Amino acid sequence: MELRYLTPLSAKEQLAHGLDMAQPMARADRVRYSELDVLNHVNNKAYMEWFETLRTEHYYRLCAPFYDGLGEPRTVLRNADIHYIKEMVAGQSYIATARVSGFRNTSYTVEQQIWSDGELHARMNGVMVMRRPDGSAGYPLPEALRRYFVEKEGAAAV
Repeated sequence: MELRYLTPLSAKEQLAHGLDMAQPMARADRVRYSELDVLNHVNNKAYMEWFETLRTEHYYRLCAPFYDGLGEPRTVLRNADIHYIKEMVAGQSYIATARVSGFRNTSYTVEQQIWSDGELHARMNGVMVMRRPDGSAGYPLPEALRRYFVEKEGAAAV
């Protein structure tokens, strides 16, 4: 199966390209020359950009619709823990993934991974905090979004 770039991948495509488990959001891309360091490995900053790009797409495609008519929250990445596992090089194709693993009243934990050729190269866990549209206070997750997290992403209330 040919790898499609810059488009959300189906569960079947994800599994065909070596992911151990399909995720709610996954997208493929290729390492660019501008993402390399002096040793011709992907610079750590590039991983952050890949995670941010996919986390944003995950939010707008899968979470934001639950705020229709409620006012869109300000989303804040409170913290991120990245584990670099295996180097990547120029031209290498990869798949970035995202899923929500847990949630509280006004925040959720997102798990992200970078896969290439059936191998995990990096992972990140981040906490996203929802703030009211004016930024004045926490913004509770809509009940329908909480149900979606449990039913479709396998998340748990913590």
